[in-house]
Formats: sequence, structure tokens, C-alpha cells
Amino acid sequence: MSLFDRDLSWLSFNYRVLCMANDTSVPLYERIKFLSIFSSNLDEFFRVRMPAVLAVDHLLRNDPAAAGNNAISGSTLPAIQEEISRQLGEFGQTLTRDLLPALHNNHVHLYYNEPVHASHQADIREYFLTRVLSFLQPLWLHLSKPEEVFLENNQLYVVVSLSSEAEPDMLKYALVNIPSNQLPRFTELAPVDNVFYIVMLDDVIRENIGFIFPGYTVNGCYSIKITRDAETDMNELANDVLEQVETMIAKRELGIPTRFLYDAAMPLPLRQLLAGFFRILPEEMVRGGRYHNLKDLMDLPMPVKSPQLTYPRQPAVNIHSLETVPRLLEEVLNRDILIHAPYQRYDYILRFFNEAALDPTVQEIYITLYRIAASSQIANALISAARNGKQVTVFVELKARFDEANNIRWAKKMKAAGVKIIYSIPGLKVHAKIALVKRRRGYVWDYAGLMATGNFNESTARFYTDHVLLTAHRGMTQELELLFLYLQTREQPVRYNYLPFKHLLVAQFNLVDRFSEMIDREIANAREGKPARITIKLNNLQEKDMIAKLYEASEAGVEVRMIVRSICCILPENSNITIRRIVDRYLEHARIFIFHNNGEEEVYMGSADWMNRNLHRRIEVCFPIYDPALQEQLKEIIRLQLADNTNAVMLDENMYNIPVKQEPGSTPVNAQMAIHAYVTALNN
Repeated sequence: MSLFDRDLSWLSFNYRVLCMANDTSVPLYERIKFLSIFSSNLDEFFRVRMPAVLAVDHLLRNDPAAAGNNAISGSTLPAIQEEISRQLGEFGQTLTRDLLPALHNNHVHLYYNEPVHASHQADIREYFLTRVLSFLQPLWLHLSKPEEVFLENNQLYVVVSLSSEAEPDMLKYALVNIPSNQLPRFTELAPVDNVFYIVMLDDVIRENIGFIFPGYTVNGCYSIKITRDAETDMNELANDVLEQVETMIAKRELGIPTRFLYDAAMPLPLRQLLAGFFRILPEEMVRGGRYHNLKDLMDLPMPVKSPQLTYPRQPAVNIHSLETVPRLLEEVLNRDILIHAPYQRYDYILRFFNEAALDPTVQEIYITLYRIAASSQIANALISAARNGKQVTVFVELKARFDEANNIRWAKKMKAAGVKIIYSIPGLKVHAKIALVKRRRGYVWDYAGLMATGNFNESTARFYTDHVLLTAHRGMTQELELLFLYLQTREQPVRYNYLPFKHLLVAQFNLVDRFSEMIDREIANAREGKPARITIKLNNLQEKDMIAKLYEASEAGVEVRMIVRSICCILPENSNITIRRIVDRYLEHARIFIFHNNGEEEVYMGSADWMNRNLHRRIEVCFPIYDPALQEQLKEIIRLQLADNTNAVMLDENMYNIPVKQEPGSTPVNAQMAIHAYVTALNN
């Protein structure tokens, strides 16, 4: 069984993001945003994945026999470093050769590694003296006291080479912070000849660096950035989980270096000096450009307002049948509702929780929150519900990487309002996207459930493609209640001496077995000469056993069609396996599973990617779509994505992104535009 390396596969995905910045059919400012996304993704890779890659490489260099251990594959560090270097080179060329000239052609000029126009120097100096200077903390690098200097994670600095008039041959070095986390990275300047100018904070400081060191001559000024290991062991938590997570967040920023990014113009002796001073290993040194943290390009000002520079507006669609219903909860009790974000308005989800908070017949609300919006209206609705006397139980996952602090803040706020807060389970993450509302009318209890492929987060719902099912299906909602009971008590749910979950697929209980059974059914059908097909859409595919099942299915004659956005460790070993990737204006985030079942197709959605962590170390929930009309909606959305011949690529055995060719005479299909048109037409 062939498996592609997960980290090289992820780099293939990030390269596809970079390719979008190179695509001239994409509007200019959107291309710049794709550069920003590429840079942000790479930063996270160095924080989260590079520590493991470096550790394996170190182990194998010191103990080559460890490669015989099945748990350890050979070191991929050289291949990873080579690919990152290649991509960064293309990144620089894309920005300087294509995008900056294109900006200038649209009357916007970003100063980038060039002298500042004389007419701007006075304004830049004034800005430096009045706005920037108070944020600077220059430090001399005393070679005998390296412990006195600590580089903060992913913060920007310049190392300044200086000499004094008294000792012109004696070089001294100082460190100056670039406070881009406190001040805007970009500042607009006065137009010159109908061209709008923008200067970076880095250059505001460089232009005035001599002011900081009176009596010295500045010989050179070189940017640096250090990235630190962010992979704290959240699985070992016990007892006071909240306190431990808060401690781990603080420790994360003190993690060991995984990348020391330096200006390529930096002289070798200075580079060697800094490596020794900050205890940087050779494999952690990464050559970069004059400017780092170019994820900040997401905030590049747009002084020229032109519709051609950004994607055309694609407003979220109203669902007409929901606009006129007096109570959304009543509608859910009558029929299943499926919402496709961001194509349809996420406001219906907000409305559901808002109504539940005020409805006098609603007695109990349960929900899992993995990544809470910074200004969460859902969390505010839960607070209102608790203050209105309802029993509100919220499972807050404190181990959601890089969102821990925000989740803790909201958890404390909700708890203060009377919400019952349940914190993380040691050794498990709860990644399921589920909610349950219980309403009592006399002696009758009504249950309404929400299950989704993405977080209950109205901020990300604007640009993540996800699906939310609202249902009163008795079997599914009762199983949701059992799962919430388990999350509160940690006691295995038992139902009538049978398996507790018949409708829901729940990781740690039945999810892997049920998916395996459905794959086996397709294999059996193929061997009997019946049509057999598996269609899967995921963010990531890496778990070996599930990959083995898919290989087995393809070898038996099952057509295996996959849409995998990011990590993909399966290879198209035969003609029955096809793998597509779609990167476009929205982040493809949904998980959908369709099994042909000899013409009686079964359709599932859910939160679970097929990764080791999702299937074996998390609580995940996948759920069936029973309503035939809603099944058709999902199948049509998948059909449009499989038909995409403008942005979709096919992954080959080398994980290269091969553009899908538009056949002569065929109609161009952009899946995301076509899906927006499709959900708009659903109202008709």
C-alpha cells in the first residue's frame, strides 16, 4: 500500500494557494490575499508540523536503526526544506515581478525594497517621531549575555550593524523591534502624479534608524524573525483543565525555535554570529527576503476603489421559505432544513438560538463549541437563555489550537451568567459540531437538533463552505441527548442493551466501523457486477486503515471519487481512484460521504476528516441526510464540484496539482459560482 508523506502533501496544497496568486484570471487584490494566506499557512506549518519533522530527522541522524521501527518513516526534512525554498522563491517572484507592477498599473505603489520618494520623507519622519518611536525597544547584543535577549514568536525585528566615530573598525550590533502587532503594517502616503503610495512599517523604521543610535554610523539593517514550536501536549491534561490550558498557552510562546528567518542580504559572519547567539541549528536557518510576516498583505490598503480589483459581490441568499415562518423552531419540528454556508445566510442559525433563548417553552439547550467567534452572537444568545431561566449546557473545547484563549474568555463569561460549562476531556478533543434544544409543552417534549460540518461560528461562516442540518428526527435527536449525557458524565451510553448509536456515526463508538461496513458493501456489490461508487469530500485524508479500505475498494472495481482540500496521503494507484482539489474564494471545509448502495444512495455529512487524530483521538459526529430533497441538494453540489474545470486540479502520484482541462466545446464550470447560482435557484 502506497502512502504519500503528509507534510509534502500539505505543502502541495499550500503551493496550490500560491498558484492562485499567480492566476491572472483572479482579481488583483484577491491574488495578494492568496499570498497572505500562503504566508500564514506556512507560519503555522513551522509552528505545528516542523517540530515533529526536525525531531524525526534528529532521531534518525543519531540512531539510523530507528528507521526500522514501523512507527518512524525516513526523514523527509531535506525534501521539505527544498520544496519550501522553491515555493518561497516563487512567492518572491510573484510579488515583485507580477503583483507590485500590477498594483502600480492601477495607480497604487507599495514601497518594496527601494528608496522612498523625496516628497514622502518628511511625512515618514513625522509619522516615525509621533506614532512609532514610543513602541520601539532597541537592545544592544552583548555577545557575553545572550540570555538577556529573547525573540518573541513570529514578531519582526531588524538587526542593525553599527560603528562609532571613536572606533570605526569595531562593529557593534543592536536589535530593534518592528511593532506590527501594535501599529498598522501599512501606512498610506500622499499621492504623487495620480499614484497612491503605501509604505510598510519596516521601512518607516529603516528610514529613521539613525535617529535611534546617535553618534553611530549604520552599516546595515537586516530583518529577522523566529518561529517557535506551538505543539504543546494538550492530551495529557487532567484535573483543573482550565488552569493547565492557560499555563500551556503562555509556555507555547516560549517554545523552542523551529525556524530562524533572515534577510538574504545579511552577511555570512553576522548570520553565523546570530546563529550562535540565539542557539539556532543549521537546519533551522531559513533564507528569506527583506520583509517577513507577509501574511499582513491581507490588510493592504486599497486606496483605488475599483470593482475589477476584487471578487464580484456574491451575497448570501435568503431562504424564502424561512423568511415568512413566525417561529423557526416550529418549522424545524415539521421538516428537516439544510443550510449551505456561505451561499445561504447563516443568520438562520443565529435566529434559531435567539428564538430558543426567549421561547418560554424551551427548557434546555446543549451545544459543543470548538472555535467560538470573537464577538459570538451564539454565545450571547446562550447567556441570554441562561439568564432567562433555561438550563444551558455548553461543552467548550479548550484544546482548539490557537483559539484556546478566546474559548477560555467566552467560557468564563458564560459561566458567570449561569451557563453550565463542561471543559475538555483529558486525552480527547471534542470536535463534533452539534446542538440540541428541548422544548416542553405540558407532558410533551419536543427535540430539535443542529448538526454541522463546521463550527458554530458566524465569522468563519462568511468564507468557509459548510452545511448545517436542523432536524427533529426522533432517533437522531435522542442519540444527541445520549452523547451530551456522555460528555457530562464520561459514562459510556447504553441504550436498550444495544449499541447506543444507530443513526449517528460517533468517533470512539461506531464511526470507523460503520464507514468500513459501507465501503465493504460497495466492494461486495462491485464483485457481484453491480454498480459501485464511493464519493468523499474531506479536508484531510491520512488515516492508514481507511486508506487501505479505499485501495481495496478501488482494486475490486469500486469507483472512488474524492475531493480533498489539503493533506492527502492516498495516491491514484489505479484508474478507479480520482482525487480533486479545489482552492477558490471560499475555503472548502465540508465533509460529505456518498455511498452508491446499488442505486439507493446513502448520504452522510459531519465533522470528521479521515485523520488519525479525528478517528482515534476525538469525539466526532457524522450524520445521515434522510430527506430525499436535501440529499439531492448535496449530490448536486458535489456534482458541480466534480465538474469544475476552471479552478479544480487533479492530484497525481507525485501530489502535483494538474489543472482540469476544459474539453473543446464544453462549458466552463466554476464550482463555487455555480453552487451560488444553484442555491439561489432553489428559491424558485
